[in-house]
Amino acid sequence: MRLILLALIFAGTVAMTREQSWADDGNSPTMNVVLFLIDDLGWMDLGCQGSKYYQTPNIDRLSDEGTRFTDAYAAAAICSPTRASVMTGKYPARLMLTQWLPSGRWSPNDNKMREGRFLRELPLEEFTLAETLREAGYATLQVGKWHLGGPPFSLPAQHGFDVNVAGSEHGAPGSYFYPYTGKWTVPTTGSAVVKTTLPDGKIGEYLTDRLTDEAVALIRQNRDNPFFLYFSHYAVHSPLQAKQSMIARYEAIPEKERQGQPAYAAMVESVDQSVGRVMETLSELGLENNTMVIFTSDNGGLWKATDHAPLRANKGSHYEGGIRVPMIIKAPGISKRGSVNSVPVITNDLYPTILEVTRLPLRPYQHQDGLSLSALLKGETSLDREDLFWHYPHYNQHPHSIPVSIIRRGSWKLIEFLETGEIELYNLSNDISETKNLVEAQPERTKKLLTELHEWQTEVGAEPMRANPYYEVR
Repeated sequence: MRLILLALIFAGTVAMTREQSWADDGNSPTMNVVLFLIDDLGWMDLGCQGSKYYQTPNIDRLSDEGTRFTDAYAAAAICSPTRASVMTGKYPARLMLTQWLPSGRWSPNDNKMREGRFLRELPLEEFTLAETLREAGYATLQVGKWHLGGPPFSLPAQHGFDVNVAGSEHGAPGSYFYPYTGKWTVPTTGSAVVKTTLPDGKIGEYLTDRLTDEAVALIRQNRDNPFFLYFSHYAVHSPLQAKQSMIARYEAIPEKERQGQPAYAAMVESVDQSVGRVMETLSELGLENNTMVIFTSDNGGLWKATDHAPLRANKGSHYEGGIRVPMIIKAPGISKRGSVNSVPVITNDLYPTILEVTRLPLRPYQHQDGLSLSALLKGETSLDREDLFWHYPHYNQHPHSIPVSIIRRGSWKLIEFLETGEIELYNLSNDISETKNLVEAQPERTKKLLTELHEWQTEVGAEPMRANPYYEVR
């Protein structure tokens, strides 16, 4: 009996050690990293975020096992700048990559202001997160959307990735069904990288599922080596296409009870299944307790596809619905299971967080606009940072997308409209819907925050908007 008792105690000790080994044992295996970056997934589009409509049991389980950040932000209300912040740890304004790529040009006749200049690919001078991890011996694996430039100088291979599956300069597939071509595909540029890197698909194959097949295979191939999997789904970006059997289940829900379009809901569910398959693979291979998993989105959800209430607006807008996003981080041995943290964080923070969790030296000159969130994962409730910033000196086809510059300090959010000079001030602690402009009620606070915003613009070299001499009043 005593031997059995000792065996049980020993087994429990081993299990506890496995759970805590990374945190406590300096000789433990290197922490793998899986980063899910979902495209256009809104803040309210998960069960763990409060949705009663979208079915996301696997992502909800990830939240139960890690830390969920309620006040997490994308670095921009559109995709490419946020993706650049993930790779560099810098604000898009500092990079001068503030617009989606390739974007068009502003209209000299219709736009009152000249847009700020912007780069159309991620600069080679940046030492990306992937390059840092590869230098440390990681296999660096990119699956899905890239959208930070194209050949010959700015595909994933030029920015630190050993493997690139389906990543190109394009931001959306032509179709989510094989052969993945359609009106978003530009044949003359070889843009069908989604198609050409997945040449052996079958008619009816669904892109989200196929990318998951590829990601799972790469995990299996690299099970004995440290790896960084950047799993950047094209979903849930338009075109809104999903498997018909899944769409039908959401169509059966009365329209007044829906939070979004049935096709969009089915796309969200397919992403959730993808997360579940990856997590199951990690568990099967014995990698679950030494793999850091991050889940987030590049901006808010698409207008008319989903409803972010109580947040205001959607993708393209720099109101909360366009920039506040889900973020969940599970770091075994560090993150407190099922914890919820309300400290404002941003995608710039992922670079230094990953380095600290994987015990690699920080590169403060590179990721100079990010802070490690390791302390928050352990349960701390503050960061040594007062402000978050956004700068978008552009016009955009998305509804409610307006040139703005923003500072958030604590619960206060000030928006400067770059075309008109108008100012809005909101207290997000009691007005998350941004309905009450407090500029007149808070003149001193407004002045101070605006001064801080302008100082930041100068510090990072934010591109200004200038008067357009060709503008015609119509």
